[in-house]
Amino acid sequence: MRGLSRASLAEVEERFNAVAGSADLGSLADELFAVADLFDREHGLRRYMSDPARPASQKAQAVRVLLEGKVSGAALETVIQAVSVRWSGSGDLADALERLGVVAASAEAEAQSKLDDVEDELFRFGRIVASNLDLQRVLADPAVTGQAKQELLGSLLDGKVAPTTLRLVTQLVLHPRGRSLDRGLDEFGSLVAAQRQRLVAVVRSAVELSEEQKRRLATWLRTSYGRDVHLNVEVDPRVLGGFSVRIGDDLIDTTIAGRIEEVRRRLAG
Repeated sequence: MRGLSRASLAEVEERFNAVAGSADLGSLADELFAVADLFDREHGLRRYMSDPARPASQKAQAVRVLLEGKVSGAALETVIQAVSVRWSGSGDLADALERLGVVAASAEAEAQSKLDDVEDELFRFGRIVASNLDLQRVLADPAVTGQAKQELLGSLLDGKVAPTTLRLVTQLVLHPRGRSLDRGLDEFGSLVAAQRQRLVAVVRSAVELSEEQKRRLATWLRTSYGRDVHLNVEVDPRVLGGFSVRIGDDLIDTTIAGRIEEVRRRLAG
């Protein structure tokens, strides 16, 4: 988010932090996801709730009529704050609520000491989907019912991953909101990592790194970036010696293949 929406998101997050402390965080995540999905589905309602010309008190009252008694107090207060501020575009309202749903789910995982597991599992599930075209097609096919997709995810993940992981993957599959599953997993992975103010580094290596190598690499990256860095290590036989690290738009490439490509670019230029 940029500009006006970024400032509004900060206000909504402040209210969210104030009311989420005593909430059932898993249920709060589900409720915020459900309201975001409602605003996505009902275009007229979303335009009404994000209309900057409409008084905030009027929109807050509409939220109370719509949601009071159907969601928790924490979810209700968060949505009221969200409709009371101004957004650059109506879609940013639903984006903000989904984002806070991910934050609530991440906070629950952190309280259960499962935040690292969730980060790893989101990354691994993304790699599984990327390598399985049939699974990609089924999960993205609008003709397959939501219930069928949910049952498939349950058979694949239930009892094998943290509950938070299943909750986040289910949200992405059932409500892609214009995103590919791969992009959505990246977005949610970054939000989960931000729960500890950490960066996410995707490391590509021809062989599995040892725990000591991972520790030294994480320490070096933390020193370089001034923040903790979570490593998602991907073994790729196409890598010729060394490894590459991508953090956001930054690429650190020590591979032989990367050096060869750099020479090619210089010769071509």
